[in-house]
Parts: sequence; C-alpha cells; structure tokens
Amino acid sequence: MIRAFLVSIAAVFILGACTPPSQEPVADGKFRPAVFKTPKSESGVNKLLFRHLDTVNAIRTARGLSTVELSAQLNAAAATHSIDMAAQQRPWHFGSDGSSPLDRVARTGYAGIMLSENISETYENDTETLKVWMGDEDSRAGILDPSARFIGLSWHQEKNGKIWWTQILGS
Repeated sequence: MIRAFLVSIAAVFILGACTPPSQEPVADGKFRPAVFKTPKSESGVNKLLFRHLDTVNAIRTARGLSTVELSAQLNAAAATHSIDMAAQQRPWHFGSDGSSPLDRVARTGYAGIMLSENISETYENDTETLKVWMGDEDSRAGILDPSARFIGLSWHQEKNGKIWWTQILGS
C-alpha cells in the first residue's frame, strides 16, 4: 500500500515536472506560449511514443494496474483520426466518413476490443496533454481501465503548430 502511494506521488511529480512552455511575443505585443514541435524523425517519434507509454504505465502501476504495451494497429487508428480531426478542424470522435472509434480500430485489423479514445486539440506536448486527460473523469477512466492491455498514440501537427492528439486503449 505504501509502495503504491509512493509510486503515485512519483507519477504526479513526473507530470508536474513538465516545465511550462516559454513565452514568445506576437505582433500585437502580447505573449503566447511557445509551440511544441513534434518530432519528424523515426527516432524522435519513438522517443515521444515511449515517453508517453512510460508515463501512462507509471500512472497505472501507481494504482495497482497492469502496464500496457504499444500496439501498431492502435497507433495506426490514432494516426488516421488525428489527421482527420485536423482536416475537419474540430476535435470529436467521429470521422469525416461517419466512422466511429470502433470502426477505425476494426479497419486496422486489431484483434482486441477498443476500450477508449482520448482526443485533444492543443499546442502542448504529449505529457501536458496526458495531464489534462487525467483531469477529465471520462478520459481518466479510459486510461485507468483495468482491462486495458494495449495503447496507441498518434498526432498530426499543422503548420501553425496546432497538434491534434489521439490516444486509444484496447484489451
């Protein structure tokens, strides 16, 4: 019990240790947060994916839950939806073709059951986005679903810096 509490505290520090983005001036003399640049290289993408995976697993183990593994199929479904949300210019769970999260996951050939999909439209990095999801009751419930065994994460960044994040968990 004490160990779970300590791991939970550590996860909070991991999420809390994210430094806020620096401020940069804009034309009207006001400041706005600096834009997080998503990686383009394979090694950068993998680093971001595994950082997200490690943070989710730290949160899950702090609560006595099993860890999750990355799934190529869930990553693919997440990528499809992130691109589509950007094209639609709205964060919502339905594709421009009318598809649901279940439809998109099934199209990838994923053999398990899709449990949850978390989405975000932001300029923040994956860790800051995860912190927001953990603050939302429905998103948190998906991340902490005891039957989750696999996770997918992807994003699409527009030229203006806006990032469309999609996280999918499955059994």
